[in-house]
Amino acid sequence: MSTFSAMSRPVITSLAAALALAAVAPAFAQSEGQPDAETTAEAAPQTKGEKRLAKLLEGRVPGEPQRCIRTTPNIGMETIDKTAYVYGRGNTIYVQRTSNPADIDGSDTLVSRRFSASELCRLDVFNTTDRVLGFFTGAVFFEDFIPYTKTKAKADDSAEG
Repeated sequence: MSTFSAMSRPVITSLAAALALAAVAPAFAQSEGQPDAETTAEAAPQTKGEKRLAKLLEGRVPGEPQRCIRTTPNIGMETIDKTAYVYGRGNTIYVQRTSNPADIDGSDTLVSRRFSASELCRLDVFNTTDRVLGFFTGAVFFEDFIPYTKTKAKADDSAEG
């Protein structure tokens, strides 16, 4: 019995390697000559949320990502469905796309269990609840906040008007 199992190990190992290669080969062959995911994403039409965010960001330039942002009670967070949360007003606004923006839903309420009352941070824990019934609908995992600041020309225009 031990002779059979000792002889069959190389055969089984070779068979497993052949099966693994056979599973990978069709996927590799399909990817040849196909556009990559980035090219496909660029060609996709903008969603309603992406268009709304683009309008908010007109005349603004992105800054360095920030792990935490300062908050004040009188400035709210705007929810853009399936796209991002936007915090702030005036010259600088902060965009939070989260780790899964497709789950952002304007009909949910964002509930935070923050470590600090004066900051929103990447490591804070956020949940969403149904706005009407109050039941748990999901968890939100924030990424770094991206600041968008009005360019000087845009800031001067808004000061005049």
